[in-house]
Amino acid sequence: MSSSASLHKEINHITENLIERSKKSREDYLARMSEATSNGPTRNGLGCSNLAHGFAACSATDKSTLIEGRASNLAIISAYNDMLSAHQPFDRFPELIKEAAHEMGAIAQVAGCVPAMCDGVTQGELGMELSLFSRDVIAMSAAIGLSHNMFDAAVYLGVCDKIIPGLMIGALSFGHLPAVFLPAGPMPSGLPNDEKAKVRQLYAEGKVDRTALLKSESAAYHAPGTCTFYGTANSNQMLMEIMGLHLPGATFVNPNTPLRDALTKEGAKQAISLTAEGNAYTPLCNVVDEKAVINGVIGLHATGGSTNHTLHLIAIARAAGVQLTWEDIGQLSELIPLIARVYPNGLADVNHFHAAGGMGYLIHELLNNGMLHEEVTTIMGKGLSSYLKEPRLDENDNITWANSADKSGEKNILATVDKPFSKNGGLKILTGNLGKAVSKVSAVKEERHIIEAPAKIFHSQAALNDAFKAGKLEQDFIAVVSYQGPKANGMPELHKLTPILGVLQDRGIKVALVTDGRMSGASGKIPSAIQVTPEAYEGGPIAKIQEGDMIRFDATAGTLELLVDEAELAKRQPAKPDLSGNDHGMGRELFANLRRLAGAADSGAGVF
Repeated sequence: MSSSASLHKEINHITENLIERSKKSREDYLARMSEATSNGPTRNGLGCSNLAHGFAACSATDKSTLIEGRASNLAIISAYNDMLSAHQPFDRFPELIKEAAHEMGAIAQVAGCVPAMCDGVTQGELGMELSLFSRDVIAMSAAIGLSHNMFDAAVYLGVCDKIIPGLMIGALSFGHLPAVFLPAGPMPSGLPNDEKAKVRQLYAEGKVDRTALLKSESAAYHAPGTCTFYGTANSNQMLMEIMGLHLPGATFVNPNTPLRDALTKEGAKQAISLTAEGNAYTPLCNVVDEKAVINGVIGLHATGGSTNHTLHLIAIARAAGVQLTWEDIGQLSELIPLIARVYPNGLADVNHFHAAGGMGYLIHELLNNGMLHEEVTTIMGKGLSSYLKEPRLDENDNITWANSADKSGEKNILATVDKPFSKNGGLKILTGNLGKAVSKVSAVKEERHIIEAPAKIFHSQAALNDAFKAGKLEQDFIAVVSYQGPKANGMPELHKLTPILGVLQDRGIKVALVTDGRMSGASGKIPSAIQVTPEAYEGGPIAKIQEGDMIRFDATAGTLELLVDEAELAKRQPAKPDLSGNDHGMGRELFANLRRLAGAADSGAGVF
């Protein structure tokens, strides 16, 4: 296995700027973590009643161990539920983790469970308006589980869209504890994702019925495990490995297999080995630093990952005192080539990606070309080079490690830095007189990277759908879907618009989308400027766009412009649609304070 090359000078420059910008907030964060470390778990200092409550349900042996204080206690924070296919496999994990802990002479307890919702179920439904804020609820829920101060380390069980970012934010508030993230893995491959997308468009055109659509969807989403396309959930998993929080090669191993079970136990043992009780104390606060965050952004670009991480990575970084910005993300996108083709950026799914070399090859290729920080701390120790290996099972079903692939097993799925699929990562930060926005162009054909067309104004995705059904969208246009930001309605994903706009685009109509809402991590072939900031609810310029105004979307130049005279734009008042329908139903009334507190998209759209 060859060693990594010296770091690309521009990546180093961006990192140095981030370190300097973060100096005060990072120092403050680390000082808080140092204080928490010196205090340590207070099990032995708890009152007798407090401690008795903490181990009342344990076995007699575990009680004795905890009373004598002679072993580590491992917290399990789980996002298990059996409705989400990605999280259903976690049902079995606590027993595996407890077994592994006992083998290490330690204890493990389920410290808490966090909510986990599925954006796939709530797409286009009212529940989607709770989705983004579920991230912050998860962070708070994780903190509640750990607040009993009974633990020396923690393992986190989560996969999907807001769950991993929420768990990360919660874990970082307890960053003095070692942390290992344990994935569940993707479901086996089913109906190919491109075939599923074709049926969706046919349904949108009225050419197939609901029975055919449901049959197609059920063939794609068919078993326990993560959905196999490369959306936010699988981008999460990539991030956890490239940031050094998974075991090497653990990310895309299928659930309910001997290898997955062995990795779960091995991950628990690794967490215990990192506690202050031993000689390799590695708190989470030392793992997630500026260099790890930059590595995460680089992995996102190299794989064509989810636009949702322009929110989540910023929120995660800030929880660690790191002041990541959209500008950092945009600058890195210009430097990092796209070397993975996974749907919607290609036809392969994540199982094909894993079989072609997966994370081991990806990290190897980027390290060898000076495009990742090697000198980082991970759960495996010092240096990202420890991730250039992959797990195997021996004849006794124990983990052994082999060198990971240093050559692509399928060049249509994994390319080289020298001959990439695209010279940049395909995530663009757009700027202009409409503010700032994010655009994912890795799956958009180059001839559609520039769209100039008149605006059609909508204040909901339902309104756009109605216009489509009424045949009112048969000419070139840019759909402006405003009042979809965090403060307006929780910033739902607008993925239901993709089939509609895809149909029109396939008919030869020039279309694009401009919105202060989000698109799914599966955002595909439609030119889109999303997460427009400032949002309409805050009086952002997007609220001043009028029907027929010309807009220029230019992903090549990185600009988003309303072609209206500045003086005319300054005179206009923002549109004021009736948003009272956002306040109630499907639990939305409980989230009113979160909407009021929400930050802007370019600061992570969080409430902390």
